[in-house]
Amino acid sequence: MNTHQDRCGFVALVGAPNVGKSTLLNRFVGTKVSIVSPKVQTTRSRVLGICIRDGAQVVFIDTPGIFQPRRRLDRAMVSAAWTGAADADLVLLLVDAKRGIDGDTRNILDGLQQKDGQAVLVLNKIDLVAKNRLLELTAELDDSGLFNDVYMVSAETGDGVDDLLADLAGRMREGPWLFPEDQISDIPMRLLAAEITREQLYLQLQQELPYATAVETEAWTEQDDGSVRIEQVLYVERAGQKGIVLGKGGKRIKALGAAARTQLEEIFERCVHLFLFVKVREGWGDDPERYRDLGLDFNA
Repeated sequence: MNTHQDRCGFVALVGAPNVGKSTLLNRFVGTKVSIVSPKVQTTRSRVLGICIRDGAQVVFIDTPGIFQPRRRLDRAMVSAAWTGAADADLVLLLVDAKRGIDGDTRNILDGLQQKDGQAVLVLNKIDLVAKNRLLELTAELDDSGLFNDVYMVSAETGDGVDDLLADLAGRMREGPWLFPEDQISDIPMRLLAAEITREQLYLQLQQELPYATAVETEAWTEQDDGSVRIEQVLYVERAGQKGIVLGKGGKRIKALGAAARTQLEEIFERCVHLFLFVKVREGWGDDPERYRDLGLDFNA
């Protein structure tokens, strides 16, 4: 019996959109399990990242940003975020120190108050803010009475992240590990591959288009030489959007594919042959099957 595997627990990362939850999760785990982009609301479903520290297995739930929902997909994402918080042993509220307490963060504070939950406050992006501003912000948030601890970190540079992780590991309850030692996420490889391509859509396309796109891994074929052939379909809602994704002479989709393939080869540590196809599927945002694939509740 391996006696060091004696503590385990779930930690939910919650916060307004774009406060750095996915960057922090990837920093904890040491590799990419959640997509990161400068656009808000890129995390659509809950992603688990698994980390081992001081004999404890810390299972992080990266939740979609909590915001005022307008569409069905928005409502499903917010519902998933609150479910993630409710399921966890510990909640980390991440606040963008530069942005301060915006409307979305106030809504989350209200939500936590209603749920009688205690949380750990994590001020992120401290490298972008003056010390006295950090102290003011901490005092203001501390007044809510919700936080038993405050941490100041920069998920981008890694500053303060190690101390935070050590503290979280110490808080995990006694019990056996829930995942194998070498597993870093519960996200299936096919879905992770689709997420990496979707990240490139966010990074390379402007304005609203990425929100009207979905990516699906249709085929995953193991090759004899150890490489993998991945075929993906990029769904758009209207015929006009197809041309934008393809780009002039197919330039855009080639650039998307090249960038996604580079990332996938880094993550999977093997040669990847990636083939992308664009299809029009009107109203995919109201298709229950898409929600099931993303682990979201269609009726939220």
